[in-house]
Amino acid sequence: WLQGTKEWEDMLEGFDERGYLNARRWKPGDDPYTLYAFNQRESERIPSNRALRDTRNYRCSTLHYDSDLPPTSIIITFHNEARSTLLRTVKSVLNRTPLHLINEIILVDDFSDDGDDCQLLTKLPKVKCLHNTRREGLIRSRVRGADAAGAKVLAFLDSHCEVNKDWLPPLLQRIHQDSTRVVSPVIDIINMDTFAYVAASADLRGGFDWSLHFKWEQLSLEERAHRSDPTQPIKTPIIAGGLFVIDRSWFNHLGKYDTAMDIWGGENFEISFRVWQCGGSLEIVPCSRVGHGNANTYIKNTRRTAEVWMDDFRLFYYSARPAARGKSYGDIRGRVELRKKLKCKSFQWYLDNVYPELK
Repeated sequence: WLQGTKEWEDMLEGFDERGYLNARRWKPGDDPYTLYAFNQRESERIPSNRALRDTRNYRCSTLHYDSDLPPTSIIITFHNEARSTLLRTVKSVLNRTPLHLINEIILVDDFSDDGDDCQLLTKLPKVKCLHNTRREGLIRSRVRGADAAGAKVLAFLDSHCEVNKDWLPPLLQRIHQDSTRVVSPVIDIINMDTFAYVAASADLRGGFDWSLHFKWEQLSLEERAHRSDPTQPIKTPIIAGGLFVIDRSWFNHLGKYDTAMDIWGGENFEISFRVWQCGGSLEIVPCSRVGHGNANTYIKNTRRTAEVWMDDFRLFYYSARPAARGKSYGDIRGRVELRKKLKCKSFQWYLDNVYPELK
């Protein structure tokens, strides 16, 4: 909302965007997919502050939010991310978020080859940079960012996403009303070949099968019939992973993340089960939209999740994913103790009350 004004141009004046992007460009004759598994040439062709179509339901623009919503620490972790996508992520946050709601943007550089990927971005307003001295992975990097955060609310984003118009206030409103909610936007699709931004359906929630593969599920006809207001949040058994907002005290109370998980993948199952079984709830908020590329899961992390949170139902996981049986999953005693300390409910309760559709 400031973009294009004199004040905005003054804030960005110290940042040399052309120099930042020219440092590591795709070269004609190279395969543009080699470095990042997406079309680097197309990413560099698209402006860092490109316009996006507002993909929300028209009713969203008529909603009003509390005037005292809390400022937020936005945490973005990355390892050897393409500069064009990292810059576009940060610029989208600065361009489409009321600045008084951004306490800071914390970039956690997970031991990238070039520390300047992160450091040079601190010339942008609100941006701070933390450098890991060795590779830690997504989970430990996010915890480091959360521990350094100065705001009462944390927003976790991935380093190759673009937030859409007014994405943050509807998420903060839900947490402002109930700090035990963990809220996620509708995740629109960024095509990794063309970088086209494609609207996703707002009638979806997160689901999974017994192999702990995440999938999007259509709301049932009955659920859709009860949703007379398309702006209302949708309860979801699981969140997709990288994009959510949480009260910092609640995040700490719940035990942050399982920091024995490696690299990335599967952490969305662990935190989703933990939130539901330990007294919170998960929601997708249709009036918040964030575009994102694709991702996968990591077997050690899902096995840790099954062992700590799924009780005897972990046998269904092993039946569906037999290769997991032989994988090391580390020491889980600390997480088992956390579950006891928080007096968390059983996985049977989760199936009965949150995800009865999983037969």
